[in-house]
Amino acid sequence: MSDRRSCVEPESCGVSIARQCELLGLPRSTYYYQPASESAENLELMRRIDEQYLKTPFYGSRKIADELSSPKQPLNRKRVQRLMRIMGITAIYPQKKTSLPGVGHRVYPYLLRGLTVERANQVWCSDITYIPLRCGFMYLVAVMDWYSRLVLSWQLSNTLDTEFCLAALDDALTIYGCPDIFNTDQGAQFTSHDFTSRLLENQIAISMDGRGRALDNVFIERLWRSLKYEDIYLKDYESGADLSGGLERYFDFYDHRRIHQALDYRTPHEVFAASLRTSLGRQTQRSKPPRPTLS
Repeated sequence: MSDRRSCVEPESCGVSIARQCELLGLPRSTYYYQPASESAENLELMRRIDEQYLKTPFYGSRKIADELSSPKQPLNRKRVQRLMRIMGITAIYPQKKTSLPGVGHRVYPYLLRGLTVERANQVWCSDITYIPLRCGFMYLVAVMDWYSRLVLSWQLSNTLDTEFCLAALDDALTIYGCPDIFNTDQGAQFTSHDFTSRLLENQIAISMDGRGRALDNVFIERLWRSLKYEDIYLKDYESGADLSGGLERYFDFYDHRRIHQALDYRTPHEVFAASLRTSLGRQTQRSKPPRPTLS
């Protein structure tokens, strides 16, 4: 991956950087990645905060600072607060002003309460998580099918912007078609006009988590836990290029070879494909003309 990155020629007159990355199979986020400016000490602390947050997502900065402090190395709460803001994480509990939408952005109601999700492409969900690197960090967004837990698409970025979320959404729509409902949190990336308009253009109903509700997007939260404990923390990736290659391998494993107890020990791909076959069979049955009756 790093060799492909060096093949991009920014001064090329005839081919844009985006097109060169596409031809090389190199994510643009990987090409533009620059190591974070935080000190090595803060990067290590951010990794510890991330691990603690996975264990206790209901802990705020005060409790996390207390949990990670020691008599020899006490932690200042304000320092933990600042790093949590950079990481894009906040405690999960009923409170005001969590996962703030952008100014003027519309917040949509949560549509999944009481809904029975019984087929693939009925509900998709998306979320962003912080990924620690040995010499920095990146942000990862993924789009998941709620029914099968299949990871439909993902993108990396070194900033919490809307562009990489839109890129993941477009990839999923191009490959898998359109869901009935798309569920996210109330973050500014997902409430932005560019993101919501893309959903509305495709006649997709928009659902957004209630503020501070831990279970509204539970399946993708479980994905982050699995990813970090089964891959990220074990591999300790050094660069964005290493991380991108590692995520390709992990999500291929997660979708096609990792069995899930909640899916009757089947893989997400098996459940997704079986559901599509069932839906197609029902559509075919409905489209058949009635048999003529013998008089």
